[in-house]
Amino acid sequence: QVQLAESGGGLVQAGGSLRLSCAASGSIFSINVMGWYRQAPGKQRELVASFTSGGSTYYADSVKGRFTISRDNAKNTVYLQTNNLKPEDTAVYYCNAVVVTVRGTLPVVYWGQGTQVTVSS
Repeated sequence: QVQLAESGGGLVQAGGSLRLSCAASGSIFSINVMGWYRQAPGKQRELVASFTSGGSTYYADSVKGRFTISRDNAKNTVYLQTNNLKPEDTAVYYCNAVVVTVRGTLPVVYWGQGTQVTVSS
């Protein structure tokens, strides 16, 4: 089993910043993809930013230039630096990882429990 532990959410005023962290632990052979989704009330969960299996990064258009994803491979941890936050960024942010737990087996998708980000105007 693999666990994803998120931290760093909170309440911030518009224009402020937060740094989200997600640490993966457990039975990990390799992590193919790791990133962040978010879900606002009444809306579908959407991909915010991620590292792809090829090592490149993806950002949703709505966060380009404001959010930065980074990682520490030695710690199996991914970070999301969120700057110039807007009220529309308010959502529960979920960490997502596609993990191979045993060499030669198929990867499995794991989710964190979510961390609330609230941006006040």
